[in-house]
Amino acid sequence: MIKYLIIDDEYIAHEIVKGYCDLLPNMQLMKNCYNALEAIEYLNENTVDLIFLDLNMPKLKGFEFLKTLALTPKVIVTTAYKEYAVEGYELNISDYLLKPFSFERFLKAINKTVSSTSNSTHTTLEKKESVSDSIFLRSSKKYVQVTIDNIQYIEAAGNYTKVTTIDEVITIREKFSDAFELFNDLDFFQVHKSFAVSKKHINSIEGNQIFISEHIIPIGKTYKANIIQLLR
Repeated sequence: MIKYLIIDDEYIAHEIVKGYCDLLPNMQLMKNCYNALEAIEYLNENTVDLIFLDLNMPKLKGFEFLKTLALTPKVIVTTAYKEYAVEGYELNISDYLLKPFSFERFLKAINKTVSSTSNSTHTTLEKKESVSDSIFLRSSKKYVQVTIDNIQYIEAAGNYTKVTTIDEVITIREKFSDAFELFNDLDFFQVHKSFAVSKKHINSIEGNQIFISEHIIPIGKTYKANIIQLLR
């Protein structure tokens, strides 16, 4: 379960973020805070995995608030001001969403956050389990949470992408190039124009083929360099 906090002085912003989160499994709203002081008071007694943070708030601005925290959860900034993005990434935020943002952009930020393997000073066991080992995939009209360690490879299928796990094959509404962006920081390597594989699931490599369980993945001529990197 991903426990989250919304910090924004606008009621409609809370409704939008919560509405988006309600479409996803395992997202639990812990508190609506309408200024940073409310959030500080809450976090003095409680912990969360993720904060959705507005910047332009009364009394204490968003980034000023972050600098007061001794232990910082994952943070997704939600703001109308693009000029503060660089400062945000210097503070190690997970993503920077410009209002108004679509659900697709929101989902990309969530996936980036829950699949992040970067270390944080807030490293409770619950957080490690909840935000570092799964990803949300859009399949048909639902969103499926998939354990990253179970994904063996992904394969292009026209305007869709097939995600093959240990247990099943999930077809998602993403082009291969877009889908691969979700995985390219997670020890996945593109080995063909239509295939990317998880290094941990490779049984063997022979000639121009990769063997994963009972599956045989072709190696494209232009991806030989990726195979060398994979073998390091």
